[in-house]
Order: sequence, then C-alpha cells, then structure tokens
Amino acid sequence: MAFERLEDLRPSVSVLIAGWPGMGQVGLGAADYLRRMLNARLFARLDVSRFYYPDAINVQDGLGQLPPPPNQYLYYSAEPSLFIFEGDTQLPGPSGLRVAGELLDFCGQFGVQTVYTGAAYALPISFRQEPKVYGVATSESLRARFTALGVEPLSEGRISGLNGVLLGLADQHRMAAACFLATMPQYAVETPNPKASKAIIGVFERILNTTVDSSEIEVAIGEVDRVLGEFETRVSAAVQELKQRAEALGGQAEPDGEPDARPEPQELLERIEQLFDEAQRDRSKAVILKQELDRWGLFSMFEDRFLDLFGKNRAARPGE
Repeated sequence: MAFERLEDLRPSVSVLIAGWPGMGQVGLGAADYLRRMLNARLFARLDVSRFYYPDAINVQDGLGQLPPPPNQYLYYSAEPSLFIFEGDTQLPGPSGLRVAGELLDFCGQFGVQTVYTGAAYALPISFRQEPKVYGVATSESLRARFTALGVEPLSEGRISGLNGVLLGLADQHRMAAACFLATMPQYAVETPNPKASKAIIGVFERILNTTVDSSEIEVAIGEVDRVLGEFETRVSAAVQELKQRAEALGGQAEPDGEPDARPEPQELLERIEQLFDEAQRDRSKAVILKQELDRWGLFSMFEDRFLDLFGKNRAARPGE
C-alpha cells in the first residue's frame, strides 16, 4: 500500500471528497476550502514516487534536477465525518489510474461508500452570471438526489482527468460517486474562480448537513470579480471602438471592405477561446489567433498567454 498513515486513528467514514487542479481550480478550491473551514486533520499521505514520471527538470543557478513527487494528502474531519483528499497534480495515464485505485482501496478500509469530486464547466458567460451546478452520478439513486441539492443533471459530455476517472473506478469498487461541475467564464479558465468553488461548496454543505464560514471566500470572490470586471470592460471598450470605426467607414470594419460582424463582448471572447484551443493543438493556427487579436486590438491583454503557447513567456523555466 502506497499510503502512509500519519494519525493513529481508526475512524468510520462513509464519504470521500477528492479534488485535483483543473480549470479555475474550481474542484480543488472547493475541497481545500471545506477542509480548512472544517479543521480537518492530516490523516495519511499517498507516496506516488514509484509511479511518478516527470517530463521536465527544475533549473536553478545552472543546476538541474528532477522535481519531487507531487503531494497527495488525505485529511479526516470528525464532524461531519468525512475524508477530504487533495492532490497537487493530476497524474496522467496509468499513474493517474494508480492514484485513484490506491485512494479508493485505502478509503474503503474505513467504510467509504460515496465519493464526490468537483470541476469547472466553462461556458461563454460573464463573471456577473451566478454559477449553475451540474452533476453526473454513477447510480440512479444518487442522481435522484440532485434536485434537492440544487443540481441539474448534465445531459451529455465528458469529464476529463481524475475528477471524472475516479467516478468510474468508484463504481467498480461498488461505491456510489458523483461529480459536481460549476459554470464559469470560458475566457478565465486560467484564473482561480472562487465563485464557482463556492457554488460546489454549497452542494457539499447540503450533502453533509453542515455550514462553513464563507467570509474568506467572499473576499476572494470580490477580488477576482474586480479583475474580471476590469477585463470585460476593456474588451467591451475595444468592441465599441471598432463598431464606431465601422460606422465611420459606412458599416465596414476594415479599409479593405470586410463586413463588420459586430460581435458582443462574450461572443468575441468565446471566439478567442476557440482559437486558443485550436492553437494549443496545432501551433500553425497561432497565426490566425494573432490576426484576430490584432484585429480587435486585444493582443496586449492576451500577450502572455499567447507567448505561453511557444514557451516564450517562461524565461525562468526554459524547455517547458
């Protein structure tokens, strides 16, 4: 067993909540906040050194060495009684399956019967829209509880990474499992989204029949909303400026006579996100992305992210 017990306890626990990094850090953010507000104690550590395969080295002052294995910790809350697992990294492929299997085997020894994860559901929406929570369950009985929890069943799609794979493996371990996905702006997937995390925390509160202090996360929400508000204002200003130029040119967006599509800010941001996805898969598409950013005068806002496509914005971490 790869788990190392750090507490000499033998608790009886029926619920496991697990979180790993992902879009907006939504699922991990919910698990971590719940863990801290419940004062959960560090119970065990999962040693992944035997199946961790790094794909880069860390460099400092001209010296390079392999990075240490990521932390994978299991916490125990006595009231309400549950396990909370937090992983620093989602290990891919066979390593990720090994992590999920070890976690379920270990927690099963203490009576865990239900497993929950959280994730983001990125949509072309504004930060001003309140997050909506969708759910996916591995059993009809668990899905039947969604309405009472304020969760809408996800009609179709896929949940990538360990936040999804853990559900399938839990089902094989004869444990009920569900993943809750909170909506967030598609253009801000690289930014932690505490508002979406708070929506998932609310679902967990209803499941556990408990409440946690929300003052800390509300402060974080206010700060992120301020940043996203400034960003959307700048995008709106750029779109408005182009519309005004188009009107001055008699309805043409450019001197060459191309018609102005006149998208709304959210439509434009959705288009840019699609181009970033395409450029991530095919670097040759970065030319189209750059042209679109220049066309709308938005390159300065996305410059760091654009350069990250080529590793050119990470001077401290060459070769990544």
